[in-house]
Amino acid sequence: MTPSFSRSCGRDKSRDGVIQNSRHYYTPMPTRIAVISGTSSGFGLLAAIELARRGCRVVASMRDLGRREGLDQAAAAAGVTSQLDVRRLDITDFDSIPAFVDGVARDYGHLDVLVNNAGFAVAGFAEDMQLAEVRLQFETNFFGHVALTLSALPVMRRQGSGHIIMISSIAGLHGSFSISSYSAAKHALEGWSESLRMEVNALGIKVVLVEPGSYETDIWTRNVVLGKKLLDGTSPNRARGEKMKELVQKLKKRDPQEVARLIADIAQDPSPRLRYVVGPDAHIQLWLKRLLPWTWHERLIARMMKID
Repeated sequence: MTPSFSRSCGRDKSRDGVIQNSRHYYTPMPTRIAVISGTSSGFGLLAAIELARRGCRVVASMRDLGRREGLDQAAAAAGVTSQLDVRRLDITDFDSIPAFVDGVARDYGHLDVLVNNAGFAVAGFAEDMQLAEVRLQFETNFFGHVALTLSALPVMRRQGSGHIIMISSIAGLHGSFSISSYSAAKHALEGWSESLRMEVNALGIKVVLVEPGSYETDIWTRNVVLGKKLLDGTSPNRARGEKMKELVQKLKKRDPQEVARLIADIAQDPSPRLRYVVGPDAHIQLWLKRLLPWTWHERLIARMMKID
């Protein structure tokens, strides 16, 4: 039996097998199972804790289990350690993904929420990027999400329900300086997810894109990879790159818990929208792109960035 939706993921105070709250009495349903990739830090870690707090059983995956300490500490502090099942998953090891998903389905009987979150950023100007660096970006930020989704879809099709939440970025809707590879991978994810949503909506499967702006995560610190030419000093954009780095460091970043709460809200919503743009800076960027003629828009961006 596939879990039904409620305001929690299935963990409320109950008496005699009947869940109670201030307005409703209803028979408890099986705990919903959520799989999240990239839970060692950032949105993935926080979303795992938030969904666990709301009663979901969370299969929290990460490439390197040696980096699980932060998740373990957060789970202990929130009192949700028993709600987490931490497993290793490298989403670029495509051959291992079907067995991972099959294991979750075998152990729990269903898979209700998939949060495709794992990722990193390749930073550098487009003319400096080597093709191998662009491919590396796509392997994780696009093909990894596609591979994990393709393995989860048969499970969700059989049960006639499921939520697939793609953690995209405002960069998937709006390009910018020095993140061409990252932005391209996110644009690809946007197009693929939009098409997938139309294909599987009639099956009871909801595909959703979350597009955050600037938040205080590891994406531009620990999880950033600099292009080789920036590192070896041969880039003709080296001075521009230094200015861009200063701008990113000075940029005001919001509390990532906002995004984690949104992810949990979407997971509990039986009829979520396709897109959720998150953060005032993301909304402003999108609004300006849609409102202004492109030549005006790029002049405004250049004037604001001041790297030339």
